[in-house]
Amino acid sequence: QIQLDESGGGLVQAGGSLRLACAISGNAVVVNSMTWSRRVPGKEREVVANIYNNGNTKYADSAKGRFTISLDKDKNTGYLQMTSLTPEDTADYYCSANVYTWREGSVDYWGQGTQVSVSS
Repeated sequence: QIQLDESGGGLVQAGGSLRLACAISGNAVVVNSMTWSRRVPGKEREVVANIYNNGNTKYADSAKGRFTISLDKDKNTGYLQMTSLTPEDTADYYCSANVYTWREGSVDYWGQGTQVSVSS
Protein backbone atom coordinates (compact mmCIF):
# COMPACT_ATOMS: atom_id res chain seq x y z
CA GLN A 1 0.00 0.00 0.00
CA ILE A 2 1.02 3.59 -0.61
CA GLN A 3 1.87 5.53 2.51
CA LEU A 4 3.19 9.03 3.10
CA ASP A 5 5.35 9.49 6.18
CA GLU A 6 6.18 13.03 7.24
CA SER A 7 9.00 14.15 9.48
CA GLY A 8 10.94 17.24 10.42
CA GLY A 9 8.35 19.21 12.32
CA GLY A 10 9.03 20.65 15.71
CA LEU A 11 9.59 23.79 17.71
CA VAL A 12 11.84 26.51 16.37
CA GLN A 13 12.54 30.12 17.23
CA ALA A 14 11.45 32.93 14.96
CA GLY A 15 13.98 33.43 12.20
CA GLY A 16 15.02 29.81 12.27
CA SER A 17 14.65 27.04 9.74
CA LEU A 18 13.06 23.64 9.45
CA ARG A 19 13.18 21.02 6.75
CA LEU A 20 10.14 18.83 6.39
CA ALA A 21 10.36 15.51 4.61
CA CYS A 22 7.68 13.35 3.03
CA ALA A 23 8.69 9.80 2.25
CA ILE A 24 6.43 7.81 -0.03
CA SER A 25 6.47 4.08 0.45
CA GLY A 26 5.30 1.55 -2.05
CA ASN A 27 6.51 -0.59 -4.89
CA ALA A 28 7.08 0.81 -8.37
CA VAL A 29 5.49 4.18 -7.70
CA VAL A 30 5.71 7.32 -9.80
CA VAL A 31 5.14 10.62 -8.04
CA ASN A 32 3.29 12.91 -10.42
CA SER A 33 3.13 15.84 -8.04
CA MET A 34 3.48 16.77 -4.41
CA THR A 35 1.81 19.45 -2.34
CA TRP A 36 2.55 20.88 1.07
CA SER A 37 -0.36 22.52 2.83
CA ARG A 38 -1.00 23.76 6.33
CA ARG A 39 -3.94 24.14 8.64
CA VAL A 40 -4.62 26.10 11.81
CA PRO A 41 -7.81 25.93 13.87
CA GLY A 42 -10.56 28.13 12.51
CA LYS A 43 -8.94 28.66 9.13
CA GLU A 44 -9.16 26.96 5.78
CA ARG A 45 -6.33 24.75 4.69
CA GLU A 46 -3.73 26.78 2.85
CA VAL A 47 -1.67 25.31 0.05
CA VAL A 48 1.90 26.35 0.69
CA ALA A 49 3.79 24.84 -2.22
CA ASN A 50 3.41 22.48 -5.16
CA ILE A 51 5.91 20.64 -7.27
CA TYR A 52 5.17 18.74 -10.45
CA ASN A 53 6.88 15.93 -12.28
CA ASN A 54 8.27 18.37 -14.84
CA GLY A 55 9.99 20.29 -12.06
CA ASN A 56 7.65 23.26 -12.06
CA THR A 57 6.89 24.72 -8.67
CA LYS A 58 4.29 27.05 -7.27
CA TYR A 59 4.24 28.85 -3.95
CA ALA A 60 1.74 30.74 -1.90
CA ASP A 61 2.54 34.41 -1.53
CA SER A 62 3.20 33.81 2.15
CA ALA A 63 5.89 31.28 1.27
CA LYS A 64 7.66 32.92 -1.65
CA GLY A 65 11.25 33.73 -0.93
CA ARG A 66 11.28 31.71 2.28
CA PHE A 67 10.18 28.18 1.44
CA THR A 68 11.57 25.79 -1.13
CA ILE A 69 9.87 22.60 -2.27
CA SER A 70 11.80 19.78 -3.87
CA LEU A 71 11.27 16.19 -4.89
CA ASP A 72 13.87 13.44 -5.01
CA LYS A 73 12.38 11.13 -7.60
CA ASP A 74 14.94 8.40 -6.99
CA LYS A 75 14.04 8.22 -3.30
CA ASN A 76 10.37 9.14 -3.76
CA THR A 77 10.85 11.68 -1.02
CA GLY A 78 9.77 15.30 -1.06
CA TYR A 79 11.02 18.15 1.05
CA LEU A 80 9.90 21.54 2.20
CA GLN A 81 12.77 23.73 3.31
CA MET A 82 11.46 26.56 5.43
CA THR A 83 13.57 29.54 6.41
CA SER A 84 12.95 32.85 8.15
CA LEU A 85 10.12 31.29 10.07
CA THR A 86 7.68 33.45 11.96
CA PRO A 87 4.97 32.63 14.50
CA GLU A 88 2.44 32.96 11.67
CA ASP A 89 3.95 29.81 10.18
CA THR A 90 2.80 27.80 13.18
CA ALA A 91 0.44 25.14 11.87
CA ASP A 92 -0.01 21.49 11.13
CA TYR A 93 1.71 20.79 7.85
CA TYR A 94 0.44 18.10 5.51
CA CYS A 95 2.07 16.40 2.60
CA SER A 96 -0.04 15.11 -0.24
CA ALA A 97 0.95 13.54 -3.51
CA ASN A 98 -0.56 12.25 -6.69
CA VAL A 99 1.01 8.85 -7.16
CA TYR A 100 0.79 6.46 -10.07
CA THR A 101 1.02 2.72 -9.72
CA TRP A 102 0.23 0.00 -12.18
CA ARG A 103 -2.32 -1.48 -9.82
CA GLU A 104 -4.22 1.66 -8.80
CA GLY A 105 -3.49 4.21 -11.49
CA SER A 106 -3.08 7.82 -10.37
CA VAL A 107 -4.41 8.44 -6.87
CA ASP A 108 -4.07 11.24 -4.34
CA TYR A 109 -2.60 10.30 -0.97
CA TRP A 110 -2.23 12.29 2.22
CA GLY A 111 0.12 12.14 5.13
CA GLN A 112 -1.05 12.45 8.71
CA GLY A 113 0.57 15.82 9.25
CA THR A 114 3.47 17.16 11.25
CA GLN A 115 3.32 20.03 13.70
CA VAL A 116 5.40 23.15 13.27
CA SER A 117 5.55 25.64 16.11
CA VAL A 118 7.47 28.90 15.83
CA SER A 119 8.11 30.84 19.01
CA SER A 120 8.78 34.54 19.37
